[in-house]
Amino acid sequence: MATELEDLAGLDPDDPRPPSQQIANVLRAAIRTRKFEPGEKLPSQHDIARRYNVARETVKAALRVLRDERLIVTRQGSGAFVRAQTERPVGLRPHVEAAFERAHVTIDFAGFSGETLHGVLTEPLDKIRAGRLTPESVAVRILLPDTSQPMALPALAQTQADDPAVRQRAARITRRHTDAIIEAVRELGDLGLVKDARAEVRVHRAAPLFKLYILNGEEVFFGFYPVVEHTVTIDGKPVAIYDPMGKDAILFHRDISDDETSDAAQYVEQARTWFDSMWSTIAYDYTP
Repeated sequence: MATELEDLAGLDPDDPRPPSQQIANVLRAAIRTRKFEPGEKLPSQHDIARRYNVARETVKAALRVLRDERLIVTRQGSGAFVRAQTERPVGLRPHVEAAFERAHVTIDFAGFSGETLHGVLTEPLDKIRAGRLTPESVAVRILLPDTSQPMALPALAQTQADDPAVRQRAARITRRHTDAIIEAVRELGDLGLVKDARAEVRVHRAAPLFKLYILNGEEVFFGFYPVVEHTVTIDGKPVAIYDPMGKDAILFHRDISDDETSDAAQYVEQARTWFDSMWSTIAYDYTP
């Protein structure tokens, strides 16, 4: 076994989350930092329950979380084993939280409005304010379409034409979330909680067709925006628009620590290259 249970973090009595979630977080971090190697068997439910002084049902609940995230597989009569990540869809939030356990945190995002990014950043930033996470630096880069310029999406459904009022609606959504992210990250530096806290936003003229997250330069989440028709209210009137919808987009995951036979390392490298090329060429500073 690559690590002993005694080497794992204990439960935090001040953490409001249930013990099952805390245990899942500890095991997830151990898997992601390769304290437990791909293919390795995890400690038994009995041993985990004894280590954390909890019931086995609590341990089972923790393992279900990891199984749903496709970090482990369970085999009847044999126990739980670490698996290599694949292209199957996984949840973003726990991976973002784990990324903030590093001393130096980098989050790169490319997408439409930053709404989902705002949501997944809220909890780790709150933990930094509470002193439960203590990174030395946090750098967030956000790459978005310029809603002040005509775009293919969002557009009027009837004519598929660009409409300034539709773009202004998108701009308000973008401002609400990006400005909140910028303010929250910079506040960490202003309060002296993080030595170097930076959040930057740049925009471009391409239509939003997908979302991309790059965590600490080592993990990539990618998802397509399905284009849907729905009705929104603009200037008090219902308007049917074609809109890229990202809230329910399935994300696919690559990690440089994936199985050596996969294309994960190359995929992550190409994602970083694409993001940096966009950031340094056709993207320009965002003006709130």
